[in-house]
Amino acid sequence: MDFAFTDEQTMLRDTTRELLGRSYDAEKRNQITQSELGWSKDLWGKLAELGLLGLSFSEEDGGMGAGPEETMAVLIEVGRRLAPEPILDAVLLPGGLVADAGSADQRKRILPELAEGQTLLAFAHGEPGTRWPSAEVATTATQQGDSWTVSGRKNPVLHGDCADSFVVSAALPDGGVGLFLVDASDSGVKRTGYSTHDGLRGAQVDLDGAAAEPLGDGGDASALVQTATIRAQAALCAEAVGAMEESLRLTTEYLKQRKQFGVPLSKFQTLTQRAADMYVSLEAARSMNVYLTMSLADGVVDPIIASRAKLQIGRSARHIGQEAIQLHGGIGMTAEYPVGHYTSRLTAIDNTFGSADDHLRVLAGNVANYTKVEL
Repeated sequence: MDFAFTDEQTMLRDTTRELLGRSYDAEKRNQITQSELGWSKDLWGKLAELGLLGLSFSEEDGGMGAGPEETMAVLIEVGRRLAPEPILDAVLLPGGLVADAGSADQRKRILPELAEGQTLLAFAHGEPGTRWPSAEVATTATQQGDSWTVSGRKNPVLHGDCADSFVVSAALPDGGVGLFLVDASDSGVKRTGYSTHDGLRGAQVDLDGAAAEPLGDGGDASALVQTATIRAQAALCAEAVGAMEESLRLTTEYLKQRKQFGVPLSKFQTLTQRAADMYVSLEAARSMNVYLTMSLADGVVDPIIASRAKLQIGRSARHIGQEAIQLHGGIGMTAEYPVGHYTSRLTAIDNTFGSADDHLRVLAGNVANYTKVEL
């Protein structure tokens, strides 16, 4: 099986790499993440012009109709540059739910504007006190005639501070979890934005009888939420691979340049062995990322495969992040140097949609479902 990128995928990767490389270095990223918005609207417009925001949407919905492989190629570059733009949180994840569950009118109304960078969505699903993989939500949906309202608290809502609308999950009166579109400017919506430790943004969203529009035909959308979660896990795995690649590159370059006792650190065998172990962790993570991406490309949306990938990504990210800081010494902890920021982002990715420990528990709980192991 050929795992290499096609010419078109290579061009997409290189275009994304060139754009993000021109837009961000360590100093520029620090400036942007400390701004009021936390990301660049100028770069957002350029991403839209290249079609990267609508990458996964069908051509009928104003997108490029690309597959998971293309999304992986782009998000690896996002991770490599630590770009703070909310491509996943504000477009791919909530937009994917609209594409999967929305009516023709909703898709026509929302997705082209998302692809053009004119509007932002956020997926308001997580709640205080809940932990992945729990699908239960305390937020409730109430129907009065043909109208719906939702009430409850959502936190964290990633990039919910800047969203124009929310895709909200809420418990239905007859059971199940429904998905609703809620305007962020509705009088029943109150949001409190904050910065996350990895330099990105989130919000607590309080809903008090907020007017809500059922997504599509309504009804239980639990399966759609699981599918969207798996796709988001795959996107995060790809971003993590890019961040790990750059963390390793920065570390090996530092070992070549930094001298101790008059010789480069790369001459010390123990340090080069530790760098080699980082490379092994990276390749293990890269392989699992490809495994999950190709499964999605084949139409296999399997939570077990996603958990296998997320487990290895989390373990590799922890190892590479810690070693990158250790091998850099004191400079690795400074805000001015990028290695600490990569480690912080990798830590955040590990704890989004299930940590490595969470996924290990899921996999361990499913061991009894296998009656035969073939080598």
